[in-house]
Amino acid sequence: MSGAAVALTGFRHSVYTRVARIALAEKRVDHDYEEHDPFAPGARGSHPFGRVPVLRHGDFTIYETAAITDYIDRAFDGPALMPRDSKAAARVAQVIGIVDAYGYWPLVRQVYSHAVYRPVLGEPVAPEIIAEGLEAAPGVLGALDALAAEGLVLNGGFTRADCHLAPMIAAFASAPQGAAMLGDFPRLAAWWAMVRTRPSVVETDVPLSPESPRG
Repeated sequence: MSGAAVALTGFRHSVYTRVARIALAEKRVDHDYEEHDPFAPGARGSHPFGRVPVLRHGDFTIYETAAITDYIDRAFDGPALMPRDSKAAARVAQVIGIVDAYGYWPLVRQVYSHAVYRPVLGEPVAPEIIAEGLEAAPGVLGALDALAAEGLVLNGGFTRADCHLAPMIAAFASAPQGAAMLGDFPRLAAWWAMVRTRPSVVETDVPLSPESPRG
């Protein structure tokens, strides 16, 4: 592993920041953490699109979470986060794609945000947005459940797919409606029951309180 300094810039309640933090924890990478609230008025950061996270390793800077976890896995010693088998590796990439393209919005921005995050912070809640998220969620959970049942991914090992999916399911399942729905997908629920106690997942859980930054 390179001895160059590693720093992660993120927002403490960002699921994508947590993805990167889980990957760093799994690879046991010592790093500095810099908090940046991209929602704060006038916020300016090193991400050209105003997002988080951003990883710096010496003079190398990278953004976009999938690229960050790929770099972390390749650049540092520690347990591999990608399987050698080509089909299993393809399934890992597929789960990451499902999370980004179809999972994040209904699971996090709709259900979690309006059923958990906003109520704790005393912000306005839109029940119709929760309903929209719950309507879309079964399609996402069903696809992931089928992949878990196949056995090539989400199967007891720990890969970049687990890094990316765990924060999304953690957020979704923190809503009573999400936890109840997750139980309808037994393979995915069994995966979550196992992964939620993993040290890297436990250590990166940041409690939500009324004093938390608005997002």
